[in-house]
Amino acid sequence: MPFLALGLSPDLCNAVNALGFTEPTPIQREAIAPILHGSDVWASAQTGSGKTAAFALPLLQRLQTLPAENRHQYGRAVRSLIIVPTRELAAQVGEVVRSLAQALPHHPKVVVASGGVSINPQMLALRGGADVLVATPGRLLDLAKQNAIQLATVRILILDEADRLLDLGFAEELARILTLLPPSRQTLLFSATFPPEVKGLVTQMLRDPVELSIEPDSLQESVIVQRAIRVDDNRRTQLLRHLVKENQWTRVLVFVATKYAAELVAEKLYKAGVYATAFHGDLSQGARSQVLAEFKDEQWEVVITTDLASRGIDISKLPVVVNYDLPRSAVDYVHRIGRTGRAGEPGLAVSFVGADALAHFALIQKRQAMDLPLETIAGFEATDAPTPVAPQATPGNGGIKGRRPSKKDKLRAAAASTTVR
Repeated sequence: MPFLALGLSPDLCNAVNALGFTEPTPIQREAIAPILHGSDVWASAQTGSGKTAAFALPLLQRLQTLPAENRHQYGRAVRSLIIVPTRELAAQVGEVVRSLAQALPHHPKVVVASGGVSINPQMLALRGGADVLVATPGRLLDLAKQNAIQLATVRILILDEADRLLDLGFAEELARILTLLPPSRQTLLFSATFPPEVKGLVTQMLRDPVELSIEPDSLQESVIVQRAIRVDDNRRTQLLRHLVKENQWTRVLVFVATKYAAELVAEKLYKAGVYATAFHGDLSQGARSQVLAEFKDEQWEVVITTDLASRGIDISKLPVVVNYDLPRSAVDYVHRIGRTGRAGEPGLAVSFVGADALAHFALIQKRQAMDLPLETIAGFEATDAPTPVAPQATPGNGGIKGRRPSKKDKLRAAAASTTVR
């Protein structure tokens, strides 16, 4: 099925073809039509499946047909808003939207706003408003506080990596943002995963949504080869170096649990002759952007990162992902390994499993319906036994929830206040 059959304009179809895409992906085939019709959409599809274009293409077409706001009355009007959890994803989504918009006869104004850099240039860019604003939650609230934007004019709201934005890390900020938006709007939620704990919040934000769940077919599932290696914790760095050299891996994205671990492992690898560097939230935005750009240009063999890099970041033809530390949840596991095997390219995902992580790895396998055998690498055989877990005393209050509303309660209340349209 060509893009033109989905109802997209010839200009947008030409823009997609110019980027090298001749046929829509499954999520694009299913999502574009209902978005063009103005429906709310709740969509989940595997990483690397083309979700950004699935909402960006119909968004741009709708902006060509929706009436423009009165610029004299709403000098800071924002017509559509895309909220993302990280600065890197904001820049990436903004780049995709701008690339597609170049083919339109009337170029929409696209502004990207995120933290880590001065707010003043972003405020200047927003003078006269924006047709598309791509923003992280914290910077969006800063702009609203300084009256740099008018969110009551938003016609279309998109949450990219929506499950991350709905969890406790962003719940309070998102609740505040929802109160600034008009109740009459189109809302689109996209992510690779929607855990059960956020689905209740999702349904409160949407009005008669079109629900899409695009499951990977057997071919896509086979694109990423997954391995699990049993190894003692204190030998993981040595094993990582061995695998890089033995297999001649040219680019590897390695996930660790903390920023300190990212710096430590990167330093040890570098001293051992592996061109490695760290990537985490304590780096300046300039340093983060530079590391990603250099990694994409294959100037680094290994980048050691926290879960900062697990969401949305697209590194073309990244061959290997390693879980040096296992992720906290099965959902995070999906997003981590989704950095490889994108757009049909082959990929390899390797997980190191220490003695104390055996039970957690078994839980991840159960949640993901996996059955990976634990491999052993010659010379790195594990000797550690799991640490016994001491029984914990039951708190005196029995874990009774207090009277103060939680962050999820606040988000539910804010979402409920916008459901009447």
